Amino acid sequence: MSVLGIDFYINNDVIDIGQKLLGKFLFTKIDNEPLTGGMIVETESYKGIEDKACHAYMNKRTNRNTVMYEQGGIAYVYICYGIHSLLNIVTNKKDIPDAVLIRAIEPIEGIATMLQRRSKSSLSRSLTAGPAALTYALNVTKKLNGISLNSDKIWIEDRGINISKDEIICSSRVGVEYAGEHAKLPWRFRIKESNWTSLAK
Repeated sequence: MSVLGIDFYINNDVIDIGQKLLGKFLFTKIDNEPLTGGMIVETESYKGIEDKACHAYMNKRTNRNTVMYEQGGIAYVYICYGIHSLLNIVTNKKDIPDAVLIRAIEPIEGIATMLQRRSKSSLSRSLTAGPAALTYALNVTKKLNGISLNSDKIWIEDRGINISKDEIICSSRVGVEYAGEHAKLPWRFRIKESNWTSLAK
């Protein structure tokens, strides 16, 4: 097992990265709390300035999305609906604002802590299925916005699990109807046989 290096993130094909993140392991170690994390089973790719569903469409720079313009390999955490923190992985080279949204993980480490954070008594898909659910479980907040994915607070590991193309479901992204024809792009990726992906179609 090894922590993903910068070369993984600065790949200029965010669609490829969105698929290659499947089977990788996302972990957080926040303050003095236990290690929490699991295997990434669902992602969505956002292709920078040409993608109508992306925060950086048409090269729009704002206080919220400025982190997307940094070199790949850092976290982009933004607030959705005014309450939910969502975790994105910034990719590509500096000034090319591509990113991958992490939508679901299969919980592996620190399950008791994640259950407590989510006020749940038993382990089920809903613990970490969906981009808001997993950030609550992993205690990902805006405090992690812009932090390196090689930090001691949040990181992604390669544990030698390779998900082949025929094991991946490609479908349209969720909640981006405003993006018109781009909402139908098949840039949401799920591990076909996983019981831990979100239920959204």
